[in-house]
Amino acid sequence: VQLQASGGGLVQAGGSLILSCASSGSNFSLNTMGWFRQIPGAQRELVAFIHSGGSASYPHSVKGRFTISRNDAENLVFLQMNSLKPEDTGVYYCHDFTHTVWGQGTQVTVSS
Repeated sequence: VQLQASGGGLVQAGGSLILSCASSGSNFSLNTMGWFRQIPGAQRELVAFIHSGGSASYPHSVKGRFTISRNDAENLVFLQMNSLKPEDTGVYYCHDFTHTVWGQGTQVTVSS
């Protein structure tokens, strides 16, 4: 399984971005997928995950602002990020929990 993330960039505080992650694996609909972020010197932080069937969970820091979704027909998982804050800045990684696979990371920078 390989994961290819895209969609990062530079945005002003209060703005929005959507990240996408494409999986090469089969039976994608059965996989639990998630997004993590990492800033230099810190551990990767889980920001969202979504189970097979669509139930999702978020930490308090992003709840109400971030939405994870999936398109099982196209092996895609998305992270819609709204009301972005400078502290959301980091490298965002797509993760396949079922196969323990990481994507390559995409940089998100939120300017104040």
